[in-house]
Amino acid sequence: MVLFTDLRTPVLGGVQRGLLATGLWRPTLPAPAPMPRAQPTAGTYPHNVPLLTLDGKPANLRDLQGKVLLVNLWASWCPPCVAEMPGLQKLYNQVDKRKVAFVMISFDQNPEKARRLMARKGYTFSAYFPAAPLPPAFESESIPTTIIVGPDGQIAARHEGMADYDTPEFRAALEKLAGSARL
Repeated sequence: MVLFTDLRTPVLGGVQRGLLATGLWRPTLPAPAPMPRAQPTAGTYPHNVPLLTLDGKPANLRDLQGKVLLVNLWASWCPPCVAEMPGLQKLYNQVDKRKVAFVMISFDQNPEKARRLMARKGYTFSAYFPAAPLPPAFESESIPTTIIVGPDGQIAARHEGMADYDTPEFRAALEKLAGSARL
């Protein structure tokens, strides 16, 4: 009966969060960039992705060039997305924000639903909405999808489906990849 109510997403998300706790759903670890690596210069960063903030202000992925990006495609109505978000928040709380940026791209048709979920759960990572179709590197047939972008703009890892990102191994791989970023 719950499946036909507004409780569907939180209940299924809670069950899936429990499944994530088993450790069976691990993301692909990002590969560290070979050293030495040249920093990208203006005009060479490959990702021009127009976005809107939760407040409707324009933003762009290219504004974050030089950082490692954890780009997560999600929606408030998606139980697997809701299930993995607490782990993403824990990971976000532990990374060096000068070197790693979280770009949570919501596919909610109603932006207010995404804003309410973020506020209700106390998530502090940045959430955006696509302001134009996503380029091929960020397209996916399913959500959640997480794409790790190195400081040079190259895709270092991609995982489609839910995963537990709050692991020492994943955090260490992100930090190693971020180690090549210059501030």
